[in-house]
Amino acid sequence: DLSLLRFISAELTRGYFLEHNEAKYTERRERVYTCMRIPKELEKLMFFGIFLCLDAFLYVFTLLPLRVFLAMFRFITLPCYGLRDRRLLQPAQVCDILKGVILVICYFMMHYVDYSMMYHLIRGQSVIKLYIIYNMLEVADRLFSSFGQDILDALYWTATEPKERKRAHIGVIPHFFMAVLYVFLHAILIMVQATTLNVAFNSHNKSLLTIMMSNNFVEIKGSVFKKFEKNNLFQMSNSDIKERFTNYVLLLIVCLRNMEQFSWNPDHLWVLFPDVCMVVASEIAVDIVKHAFITKFNDITADVYSEYRASLAFDLVSSRQKNAYTDYSDSVSRRMGFIPLPLAVLLIRVVTSSIKVQGILAYVCVVLFYCGLISLKVLNSIVLLGKSCQYVKEAKMEEKLFNPVQTATPGKPAGKQQSTFKSTQGISTDENGSTSVTNQPVHQKENTPSLLVTSNSDQFLTTPDGEEKDISQDSSELKHRSSKKDLLEIDRFTICGNRID
Repeated sequence: DLSLLRFISAELTRGYFLEHNEAKYTERRERVYTCMRIPKELEKLMFFGIFLCLDAFLYVFTLLPLRVFLAMFRFITLPCYGLRDRRLLQPAQVCDILKGVILVICYFMMHYVDYSMMYHLIRGQSVIKLYIIYNMLEVADRLFSSFGQDILDALYWTATEPKERKRAHIGVIPHFFMAVLYVFLHAILIMVQATTLNVAFNSHNKSLLTIMMSNNFVEIKGSVFKKFEKNNLFQMSNSDIKERFTNYVLLLIVCLRNMEQFSWNPDHLWVLFPDVCMVVASEIAVDIVKHAFITKFNDITADVYSEYRASLAFDLVSSRQKNAYTDYSDSVSRRMGFIPLPLAVLLIRVVTSSIKVQGILAYVCVVLFYCGLISLKVLNSIVLLGKSCQYVKEAKMEEKLFNPVQTATPGKPAGKQQSTFKSTQGISTDENGSTSVTNQPVHQKENTPSLLVTSNSDQFLTTPDGEEKDISQDSSELKHRSSKKDLLEIDRFTICGNRID
């Protein structure tokens, strides 16, 4: 009875019912809706994170000089009041003075770096060579950011560590010189990045700028097809926030250098405007596409970005407590990998060389500009603190700020890269049964070794290449363990420059 006519008739008239697989099609529709929500949720996180970076960056120019002045005034007038305290200066004041001295020394060291010679040296290179140089600079910037905050933290802790403890360091002065060398080298690296971008802006055929922008889309290929957990995506989001803010500062430096060369002619600003918009638009487009497909391939909902934002807000709110263990700007540096000192040194160097201050009126304008920066910093801090409290309450995380502090217990030996430590913070349990680090650390006893607070998530965020095979063998156990982690368990000492598997 089979015939070609009956086969064609069956093909033309056969039917099917999508409701027989309703769950699968509903899931596909939700994926589409999730991808449509990603741009809005991602930009909310980016907007909040960029203002966090701006707050930490403005702190270097506004409140840090005033805090250094107050610390020096206390140090000078201390004999007048007598030694009521065992400490000459508070730990926060010591850290402020160290930051101020590092900034001043590196600023004068930057005068020995000729920006004009560097510009012409880079401009004389071929387009392909500059493209390779720019990629190398991006990798070097991540490495510098990853190791730089460790150097600064080591300096701060060495300078403020209680004196009764047994000495287990090389001294404050070697750490200080290491910090100065790091900030100076990182500032030079960012200057080369800005110079390369400036050469791309001033090239006649714009081919270098096009190649550099297309390089952003190569980032999609290296990201979207990898397996991402919730914590890994949080690290990537923080890194993207830092990268976008750094690009904004680099664009500001490029505009300042170009406007100086054209005698501050406002017409030239409109010549630069299309290129600036192209750089910003390409960065936003790459971030949206990258995060949209990462969430799609790893079945992560768009609501996760609200959790990320609440976690960043929790860092800000907890840094305002009386028992806070770090300055907020350092907390941003550790969380996002954004270190404002090298960028501030470079911006001060460019501004002072581009703008000449002569006459009383010019100095009055400088004072007014500084007062305006302080007003902007205070206003930004107030708005951020209010928004952060709102986000923390919406996420029902405010009770985690007041949990009792528990003593620390050491974990595995420190010789292994995958060692885990018990936190010196309080641990609370949410409704899902997951534990979360919430409170601030306490001072350990003399016989207890000092340990940096870390979490189990660092086992796969900071694992060296030699141990990748062991991680792949235990991937099922790792997935089960990491899926139960609260975002607050991602330690504040984990830098975003770390490699993400």
